[in-house]
Amino acid sequence: MAMNVGGGGEGEVMVEMNTTPLIDVMLVLLTLLIITIPIQSHAVKLDMPRPNQAPPPTPPVSVELGVDFDGTITWDGNTATIQQLDGYLRNAATQNPQPEIHVNPNRLAKYDSVAEVLAHAQRLGVLHIGFTGVDQYN
Repeated sequence: MAMNVGGGGEGEVMVEMNTTPLIDVMLVLLTLLIITIPIQSHAVKLDMPRPNQAPPPTPPVSVELGVDFDGTITWDGNTATIQQLDGYLRNAATQNPQPEIHVNPNRLAKYDSVAEVLAHAQRLGVLHIGFTGVDQYN
């Protein structure tokens, strides 16, 4: 390939294609393509249960189960040993409907103490158990 460096005054016509209009057309086509593509929704379809319109006939009975920082267990404000707790949990598991057990561990309570209480509750068949007082951890 030869290149004409000099300013040869031979009067030759430079034949170069102007690519600016081609780029403009391609950008317009790309914009139209992006606009016309349907927006993909990333929705997850779930079959949610229908809300229960009727409130329960009687409010559920709840029991406060506390675990203190030193491992002391309280059942509705009364101090209990692990054997007494087993009796309370066994009694709660046999009731129909089962009472709600609200576990309220102290902020400084050891994980082992709380896990032991939960293990006893699970072993004895208590189904309605949950944590309360979690606002102290914020």
